[in-house]
Amino acid sequence: MTLTESLFIIGLLIAASAFFSVAEISLAASRRLRLRQMADEGDARAARVLHVQEQPGDYFTVVQVGLNAVAILGGIVGEGTLSPYFGALFGLWLPEGRAQALGFLASFLAVTSLFILFADLCPKRLGMANPERLAVRVIGPMQLCMTLFKPVIWLYSRTADMLLALSGLPVQRDERVTSDDILAMMEAGARAGVLAAQEQQVIANVFELDSRSVTSAMTLRERIAFFRRDDPDELIRARIAAEPFSTYPVCDGDIDHVVGYVDAKDLFQRALKNQPISLAEEGLVRKVLIVPDRLSLAEVLAHFRQVHEDFAVIVNEYSRVVGVVTLNDVMSTVMGDLVGPADEEQIVRRDENSWLIDGTTPIEDVLHALGIDELPHAGDYETLAGFLMVMLRRVPRRTDSVSVGGYLFEVLDVDSYRIDQVMVSRLGRAAQAGEEAQASAERS
Repeated sequence: MTLTESLFIIGLLIAASAFFSVAEISLAASRRLRLRQMADEGDARAARVLHVQEQPGDYFTVVQVGLNAVAILGGIVGEGTLSPYFGALFGLWLPEGRAQALGFLASFLAVTSLFILFADLCPKRLGMANPERLAVRVIGPMQLCMTLFKPVIWLYSRTADMLLALSGLPVQRDERVTSDDILAMMEAGARAGVLAAQEQQVIANVFELDSRSVTSAMTLRERIAFFRRDDPDELIRARIAAEPFSTYPVCDGDIDHVVGYVDAKDLFQRALKNQPISLAEEGLVRKVLIVPDRLSLAEVLAHFRQVHEDFAVIVNEYSRVVGVVTLNDVMSTVMGDLVGPADEEQIVRRDENSWLIDGTTPIEDVLHALGIDELPHAGDYETLAGFLMVMLRRVPRRTDSVSVGGYLFEVLDVDSYRIDQVMVSRLGRAAQAGEEAQASAERS
């Protein structure tokens, strides 16, 4: 065999190895969502790739058989072709034995380098860069190889399955997409500039609906504007003007005996037409949705959808009204900073290291604002005020403070045992070290 023929064979083997490398990495790196989109657009090859991804055992068996066979043949051909030429070159300066040894080593390094560069590194990087496009291109030839070498594939595949079964290892990958997977993709998209930071936050808020309690989005009992069933016309008109809301609970005596609710637009229509307003009038007061305070926001949304309402009264286990929630409250939780007037902000950032926060702010919003994952005793409270009560083990007073997680929480204003304002400051490194030392001493 001449040098030209040998080099031509080596080139063919490198091309074959590159094909199998591309086939391997492109299938493994292809995103199912992207392949499903291509299939829905009419690309039949993408559907075939999806099918192979569900049962990839035979596919990867062909790849490994091909790669190993080509590597062995490449070593045989390369060593026999190039060693004499390198040996003759080194023989001009070295003894024959040493020249042949160096010729073999040089031949091995040359052939190995060609395979590493052109049959492994470059094809795999190309496959990682465009996995779906390359996967649909190689699926046809790969399925042909799977058909031609089916007996060999069956033998190796069944043997590998048996060994994995004996070891207790899984033979199929888990294709389930979790919320963590989606959030990680959104975070990567935000870093790449595909998603705006606010868009990423909206998506994260949607997934938090299952974990956030309805009490984190409700209007507190003390802030509810309500009517009594026997309120006179003048009082109703005065309250509408003083406290303009879209919905008002109607009670029998006090707030804990809600009998229904009245829509503001119904009241406005009567007021504009100079008609008398009486909550005893049949049809004006609607049946109200009552939900327990232990529901998540996602569960409240399901209740809204089921009864076709957008307003609910929240009660605790003692049937005491603790607040009200509307569909707009839930949507405001999802949209975050994209909605809501500035004068209703519960978290105001004063500078790079300090925040002024309302005591009723949901603890999840506090964590987002401070950029921390968790505070101590998570689950024992739902608001910043609740966190301070748990940490102090009493009702906080003005100037009380708690230092935890590198932050100082200081109570600025208390109104009738209600925590109005809290100053949160990021501690310096020295203060954090002192805090950690104190915590360590308390544990010991």
